Amino acid sequence: MPYKHNNNTHTLKKSWKKIIYPAAIAASLTCSFAWADTTIRMLHLEADPKVVAIWEQVGHDYEKANPGQHIKWEYLENEAFKQKLPTLLQSEQRPDIFYSWGGGNFQTRVDAGLLKDVTKEMQDIKPRFSEASFNAYNYKGKQYGLPYMVSQVGFWYNKALFAKAGVDAEKIVTWDDFLAAVKKLQAAGITPITTAGADKWPVQFYWTLLTMRQAGQQGIQDAIDKKGQGFASDDFVKAGEELKRLVDLKPFQSGHLAASFGNSSGNFGDGKAAMQLMGDWNYLFQAQQSISGKGVVDDNLGWMNFPVLKNGKGKATDTLGGIAGWVLTSDASPEAVQWLKYFSNIEMQKHLAKINMIIPVVKGADEAIENPFKKRIAQNIANSTWHQLFYDQAFGANVGSVVNDVSVGIVSGHLSPQEAAEQVQEAWEFE
Repeated sequence: MPYKHNNNTHTLKKSWKKIIYPAAIAASLTCSFAWADTTIRMLHLEADPKVVAIWEQVGHDYEKANPGQHIKWEYLENEAFKQKLPTLLQSEQRPDIFYSWGGGNFQTRVDAGLLKDVTKEMQDIKPRFSEASFNAYNYKGKQYGLPYMVSQVGFWYNKALFAKAGVDAEKIVTWDDFLAAVKKLQAAGITPITTAGADKWPVQFYWTLLTMRQAGQQGIQDAIDKKGQGFASDDFVKAGEELKRLVDLKPFQSGHLAASFGNSSGNFGDGKAAMQLMGDWNYLFQAQQSISGKGVVDDNLGWMNFPVLKNGKGKATDTLGGIAGWVLTSDASPEAVQWLKYFSNIEMQKHLAKINMIIPVVKGADEAIENPFKKRIAQNIANSTWHQLFYDQAFGANVGSVVNDVSVGIVSGHLSPQEAAEQVQEAWEFE
C-alpha cells in the first residue's frame, strides 16, 4: 500500500519515551505464556513516533510478562521496503512477521511457500475483526496473518485556496465539475494539484480511480477474468483519455515528475497547492512534511471523494483503498504467532484510532475515532458499494509496476491512453 513516512530509527528510539502510554492498554495485555527463549523479528514501514512509541511499549510489556521473549523491531522506508523485501524473504535475515497489503503480492508469496498457514491458531480471535478485513489475509481457505487498518484514497483540499478561487467543493460531483474547478484555481493564480511522479504510485491513483469510475466493478472483474479485450477495452482507454484531459490543463506543480511523496505532501501542507489525491494517512503526514510542522490545519482542511464520470459505470460510493496488516513467514515460531495475536488487540486499536493514526479493523475500536475526517472516511468505507484494493497491490508486483509506469507515462505525455491500456493488458496476460 502506498503508505510512507520518512524513517529515522535513531530519532524514533529516543522519542517514544516522551509519549505517555495508556495504562489501560498495558493492563489489558498483561498475560504470560510458557515459551522458550525466543527473539521475534517484526519488520514494518511505520516511522511515526506516536505509533512506534505505542508498539514498542506493547512489546516491552509483553517481554516483561513473558520472560525470555524478545521483540525486535525493524524499520524500512516505503520504497526500500518494497525493493528489499523479496530478497529478505529468500535470505537467512527474513523477519518472523512483516507488514503486508492484501491482494496479488500477498497471494504470490503464499504460492511461493514464503508464508505460514495459521488458520487453526487464528480461529479463536477471528470474531474480533470485521469479516472483510480478516479475509484479506485468507487465501484458498487458509489464513496467513491478521489485518491492522483500512484506508481510502480521495482528494484533500485547502478550503482557503478554494475560497480564493471561488470553488465550492460541495458542487464538485462529476469529473467535468472537477476540471472546471482546476481552471478556476489556475485563473486565481493557484497551483491546483500537487503529486509525486518520482514515486509513481501517487500518480497511479488517477488512472485507477478513473478506470473504476468508467468500467465499474463488473468491468474491472471482467478484465481480471480476461474476458474480451480485458484492460485494453474501450473503458480503460476512455479512462486514460479522461486523465489526459486533466494533464492537458497542466494542473500539477512545477517539477511534479521528479517529486517524491514527501515533497508532494510538504507542498500541500505548506499551502502551495490546493489539492492532493492521497489516502487518509496523509492527514498527519502533510503536517509532518510541512515547513511549520502544522500543515493545513483542521479548520482549513477539506476532504472529498473522487468525482464520477458522466456515463461511467462506476458509482460515487465505490471506494479505493487498502487493507493493511501482518503476515508470518513460513518458518515463524509458535511464539511469533502468539505475539501477533497479542499485538492485535482492541485497546491498542482504540488508542491508535483516537490519535488519528488508523481506521481500525477490530470491531468496536471505531468508537474511539474522534477526528471528523477519520470518522467521515471510516463511514465512507463502511457504506462503500465496492472497496477496491490498490491496483499495484491487488494485481501483483509485475502488473502493479506496469500500472504505475503507464500512469506516469500518460501524465508525462510519453504514452497515449491506448498504449497505456494495451501495456497493462499485455502484462496481465502473462500473469
